[in-house]
Amino acid sequence: MVIEVTRGVGIPVPERKVEIVERKGKGHPDTLCDKAAEELSVRLSQYYIETFGQVQHHNVDKVLLVGGQSNARFGGGDVIEPIYLLLSGRAVDVVDKDYERQVPVGKFAVEHTREWLSGDLPNLDVNSDVIIDYKIRAGSTDLVGNFEVGVDIPRANDTSFGVSYAPLSPTEVLVLEAEQLLNHGYTKKKWPQIGEDIKVMGTRVGDNIHLQIAAAIISTHTKDAEEYASVMEGISELLSDMAVKVTDQSVEVSVNTADSPEDGLFYLTVTGTSAEHGDDGQVGRGNRANGLITPYRPMTLEAAAGKNPVSHVGKTYNVAAREIVEKVVEEHPDLTQVYCYLVSQIGAPITEPKAINVELYGECDLDKVRGSVESISEEVIAKLPMVWEGFVKRQYQLW
Repeated sequence: MVIEVTRGVGIPVPERKVEIVERKGKGHPDTLCDKAAEELSVRLSQYYIETFGQVQHHNVDKVLLVGGQSNARFGGGDVIEPIYLLLSGRAVDVVDKDYERQVPVGKFAVEHTREWLSGDLPNLDVNSDVIIDYKIRAGSTDLVGNFEVGVDIPRANDTSFGVSYAPLSPTEVLVLEAEQLLNHGYTKKKWPQIGEDIKVMGTRVGDNIHLQIAAAIISTHTKDAEEYASVMEGISELLSDMAVKVTDQSVEVSVNTADSPEDGLFYLTVTGTSAEHGDDGQVGRGNRANGLITPYRPMTLEAAAGKNPVSHVGKTYNVAAREIVEKVVEEHPDLTQVYCYLVSQIGAPITEPKAINVELYGECDLDKVRGSVESISEEVIAKLPMVWEGFVKRQYQLW
């Protein structure tokens, strides 16, 4: 295993003149697709373990959401055309040739998705506002065979890479916590008008940070334009109060700036998500594995959600990279920025990456910290054969 510990080149992101960070909230169409894929993977994994003693091969990381049509108005509204959610991918559905032990993949795809959707989007009628469909087939013989070979140490079922970085910048923390705060139970209790589809775009120029919020407002809980305006003001005040606890930089908050009250245009939804009217979604178009979209940081376009948690390095290596950088920063707090890159080779044990590169930024003696960084990397990689347990227990953030 090649572990290269190198000195990072360039200006650390928090010290740059400009920084842009985005987060799509739990009700955003892209995030809904990510969760649909991952929840199906979790449910399949649980069934495989309960029934066959181990996770079987599957990759259900292709989910498409086609937005519906609605007529939202103050005090009410209707979903005219339902949202269409298609779950697709590959999964072992028969474990013996006599078809005596079949896996109810379709049942999980429809019923489990409907179950968690009703919890995440309480204003969505899962029986009439959304159509849940699936197209899931058996995996290719070579990949299933590769999966079955790696009993003790799984074999990578793809040539892929994972990346991560630490620590988060103040702008990144603000964007992450802004969405989480607006979707927190406390906030929903105080402001039931706020839906779950919340998008946050943070832009920092120098020491000035601007948070642009797009918050879907629930029409049935909002009686008129005056109440709508009070919710906008409440969101702005809530986030401004939160911001002073995160950074001493100047923070400006703007909410739903596409509204045009004089023309009767407001961001109103019946269900709390823009998916009800024309906004589509897809796995992998949203947040990266750390919950953010960060164009000034290294990222992978690999979608972690829905991939099998045992051998798909497009999933496991992103989590491993994140654990490595967080442990390195904890061990060496003087470092201002740490990046980690992991790349696999299909068919090789997941504990034998083709290469690991850890980049260090800040004042440090590379020769003195190299041993520590290598040890941390080796420790994290050695635990990868059991990382699937954390995915099945939903212990890792993936979007």
